[in-house]
Amino acid sequence: MESCEIAIVGSGFAGSLLARVLAVLGYDVVLLERGTHPRFAIGESSTPLGNLSLERLGIRYGLEDCYQLATHGRWLAHFPELRRGLKRGFTFYRHHPDQPLANRGLDSERLLVAASPHDSLSDTHWLRADVDHHFVRQAIASGVDYRDRVDLTSADVASDSVQLEGNRNGAPFKLRANFVIDASGPGGFLARQLSIPSGLAHTETRSAIVFSHFDGVQLMRDAAPGMPEGPYPDDWAAVHHLIDEGWMYSLRFDDGVTSAGFLLTPRGVASLNLPDAPDAALLWHSLLQRYPTLGSAFADAKPLMPIAFRPVIQHRLTRAAGERWALMPHAYAFVDPLFSTGIAWSLRAVERLALAFESAALERRVPAMDVLTRYETALGEEADQIDLVVAGAYEAMAHFDLFAAHAMLYFGTVSFAEISQRLTPDDTVAWKGFLGVGDPVLAPLPRESLRRLREITQRRGEIGTGNDRRGFTEWVSGAIAPRNVAGLSRPERRNLYPVDFDALIERHALLGMSRDQILAALPMLRGMAPEPAFTEPHHGGDTLPLTTRVLNSLR
Repeated sequence: MESCEIAIVGSGFAGSLLARVLAVLGYDVVLLERGTHPRFAIGESSTPLGNLSLERLGIRYGLEDCYQLATHGRWLAHFPELRRGLKRGFTFYRHHPDQPLANRGLDSERLLVAASPHDSLSDTHWLRADVDHHFVRQAIASGVDYRDRVDLTSADVASDSVQLEGNRNGAPFKLRANFVIDASGPGGFLARQLSIPSGLAHTETRSAIVFSHFDGVQLMRDAAPGMPEGPYPDDWAAVHHLIDEGWMYSLRFDDGVTSAGFLLTPRGVASLNLPDAPDAALLWHSLLQRYPTLGSAFADAKPLMPIAFRPVIQHRLTRAAGERWALMPHAYAFVDPLFSTGIAWSLRAVERLALAFESAALERRVPAMDVLTRYETALGEEADQIDLVVAGAYEAMAHFDLFAAHAMLYFGTVSFAEISQRLTPDDTVAWKGFLGVGDPVLAPLPRESLRRLREITQRRGEIGTGNDRRGFTEWVSGAIAPRNVAGLSRPERRNLYPVDFDALIERHALLGMSRDQILAALPMLRGMAPEPAFTEPHHGGDTLPLTTRVLNSLR
């Protein structure tokens, strides 16, 4: 029987990148894939926190491509062949049935929040077929033993190893590993083999999805012309269309292809009177017909693959790690693509497991159980937090003012984390809580927001009184004030938020820094810092000089 130190099941970007890092650390890694690359995948929108993780991984482990793929400008300069889209921020519109999107100037139901000061530093939409394939190729080049077309059927977890069995290309396949990481996604392999119970009943968010990739989607500036100028062009963002039944995402790639999908609440699905097995294409077109501006934007769009429908996209398990195994976030839990948390959360987990194996490399070669428990606890708390943030957003969609106010909790949290990580980096940042977990100010806010919203909406989609909505907006503004370094929740902005360095300078004390310290850091925040130097890896089990120094420091 073949053997290895670490087996990783699933070769999406997270599994492949972790496999590569572990190979750089000197581990014998086998990466197992049920299908082949390139392949279609959704989960395509990066964020500043995800890009920071990618940069840290690149710098710490000498992976230059990770650093270059962390901004749109560097991506174009170094990897133009990998398809991607410019993402300057988050755009939201509120649509109403049988009415075109109303252009009421600065009073329009429209919210734009910039995530970068200019195009070169912007986030990206990842064309996952290209990006995932790239990370697989880089893993192979780093010494990872990659096997595709592997259908695993059993996992026997013992005290000293895990034995995997299945077939590859019709022939029996057996592999003994010291440790197994499941990066295979929802309903993953280890969840089935270990009979891990579901924890979905204890979560708040439920949605269905109908989706595809499309060619020929019209820009919103053409479908709804004349909107006041925002901090960036509306379309070059993660575009969210809020509707009565849920919301629609629209992610435009630089080559003109658009990834789009409707997320529908249970109440929204029920209102459509769908058959038990609805025709996805008919459902798609019926939603477009109900919302004229969306119908206009997609009037000439052609799906590049069959439109697909999934009745429930949420999943949640009750365990994320054990003595000889661990789950990546997407195998453990998934909530909803609203607010684009998936890539950033997965990359944070790559960092954590990389550090865990880095610490173990000199002794046991597998992480200690207390480290795995810490990892599991972090994922559980963060999955709860994401669920609460998204559930509150769905509750708030009843009225755009409520939604825009609730969204400030998310943007206040992530902007504070991003600025803190950029200005005061340290080696423990990967273990800091995602989405405000562990922060005494921010951690309680999503749950409290959901509670307050449900008092207003009565869980029936009601909009509440004007006083209700104003009171909620004022509460959010006060609640995030101790962490609001981005100038959010300001009525004079009229829901159009640029990257505001003046607000950052003004609120320097919230970061524990002086005004002069913030001023000195502005060139770096504007992208003027020199790029780090990278050393080419030595394959065949040797590690990078950088990583050797990291390991030596642990002795």
